[in-house]
Amino acid sequence: MKILISGVCGFVGSHLARYLIESHEDIAIVGLDNLMRSGSETNRVWLRRLGVQLFHGDTRMASDLETLPLTDWVIDAAAQPSVLSGRDGKTSSRQLIEHNLLGTINVLEYCRSARAGLILLSTSRVYSIAALAQLPMRVEASAFCLDEGQPWPAAVSLAGVKEGFSTEAPVSLYGATKLASELLAQEYAGAFGIPVWINRCGVLAGAGQFGTSEQGIFSYWLCAHSTRRPLKYLGFGGQGFQVRDALHPRDLARIVDFQLRSGEPGQLLNVSGGQENSMSLRQLTDWCDQRFGLHQPIADDSERPYDIPWLVLDSSKALAATAWKPQISLIQILEEISEHAVRHPEWLTWCGV
Repeated sequence: MKILISGVCGFVGSHLARYLIESHEDIAIVGLDNLMRSGSETNRVWLRRLGVQLFHGDTRMASDLETLPLTDWVIDAAAQPSVLSGRDGKTSSRQLIEHNLLGTINVLEYCRSARAGLILLSTSRVYSIAALAQLPMRVEASAFCLDEGQPWPAAVSLAGVKEGFSTEAPVSLYGATKLASELLAQEYAGAFGIPVWINRCGVLAGAGQFGTSEQGIFSYWLCAHSTRRPLKYLGFGGQGFQVRDALHPRDLARIVDFQLRSGEPGQLLNVSGGQENSMSLRQLTDWCDQRFGLHQPIADDSERPYDIPWLVLDSSKALAATAWKPQISLIQILEEISEHAVRHPEWLTWCGV
């Protein structure tokens, strides 16, 4: 089986390539990356040593995909990954749309021409910000959690947000590009008979991630705490009660491996760490204080675009469809990141943060 991974030199793409190559002798990986991200050059070196056939190119350029060899599957891991993309002063709204939507269109055209299946890595941020903000919350153990004494939408449970939850705007400019990509991928699947799996991922986290405060928050927080960089609890009273769940990319690779070999037409699935792998910023700070020593974040209750108090995904549909569930615990993820942070105290600077 030959697989094309776009964004192969990124954090997620490189983990997927390594896992698939080390797990199967019959897999060949073709990798495409524009090498724009700080740190991607380092990943390129060891990916080449693993035998990945690397191409320097950009999914925004259709001609860059036209020169690639034919493959059986495409894993689309190339994207502007920050929810603030298009509004952060680092990327424009046009750049965001070109990366995350035009890039998907070019990948889909490659799949149509090559008769290749597609695994599209999407995001939990396709879910409606307004609907998430309206969920009844209470504070328990320094973390927001669902208030069981009030009614919830049907697509929410104690396990988290399900795939049927509202995707009504606003979802952020970033979320809109990913939601549009999902819809196009489903249309291509129906029109041209190619298998398409869509994985809506929560926060991905692990050692070596190019983390920032807008994405990769677990990695960013640990690296910043360990080097005593200023940290802030932004919004929601400045208490740090906001909650996210975390997923290690090796766990993502396990379900991708199943999808590549299933022979099924594909589904749309939440693929996330879930309630057991969730934590608030305040709880994360407490963990870091024990690991690295005390370092108090600044309380800042100013609002930031697209922020939400709580987002945990329910991946029970993935469990039912593929028997998949995360195997790497949040504590294991944090330990892995912290060990990397200690070995590389310059990491955030090197990544351009």
